[in-house]
Amino acid sequence: MKEKRRTLRKALKAAFPKTIPIFAGFWFLGLTYGIYMNVSGFCFWYPMLMSLTIFAGSAEFVAVNMLLGPFNPLLALAMTVMINARHLFYGISMLDKYRGTGWKKFYLIFGMCDESFSINYTAQIPEDVDPGWFFFFVTLLNHFYWFSGATLGGIFGSLIHFNTEGLEFVMTAMFVVIFLEQWRKEKRHTSALAGVTLSLLCLLAFGADNFIIPAMVAILAVLTGLRGQLEKEGETQ
Repeated sequence: MKEKRRTLRKALKAAFPKTIPIFAGFWFLGLTYGIYMNVSGFCFWYPMLMSLTIFAGSAEFVAVNMLLGPFNPLLALAMTVMINARHLFYGISMLDKYRGTGWKKFYLIFGMCDESFSINYTAQIPEDVDPGWFFFFVTLLNHFYWFSGATLGGIFGSLIHFNTEGLEFVMTAMFVVIFLEQWRKEKRHTSALAGVTLSLLCLLAFGADNFIIPAMVAILAVLTGLRGQLEKEGETQ
């Protein structure tokens, strides 16, 4: 029992610092979401339960208009799939990392948001830390940040009066920092350059509203083709 607690403490201690930047972004966005739900006429338990059970920020914001409009479950399903289709590629990338995590795998799949994927995929886990519990605590902490921010925003939304325009840029800035940190760790930048180049080409070809899925398909195809070269580069580093 003591060994189990020691394992959990080590994993939590290793995971928490990695999630601090997420905390800042999720709390601002979560508060914004809770306030948005409040001013749209919903009681605080709507954002509380939705952030607890859905945990997909973009889909939760879109769900506000769906709840206010006519009942259309097929439209809700289609919108959710389109908005979160990128998670399919996240799941493929995490097949090896999440193998052998036992019952925790179900929660890791449920809680695989952009931010948890970024940390769990790129983090260098200390040798004395159990990877499964590290992944679990990263996901759990990020989930709690979003849940607590959305709940507080829903509770105190009517009392808070400030301009929240532009707060969503916090998450964009965070992803830029993660990208730059990963760039610094690598001696060769084949995968990063491929991702940036293909994303720009798809942006030009499909436009800002439709480029994400084609870009991810193209990146997956190219990186799969370059897998042998990338593995050799990883061994040399």
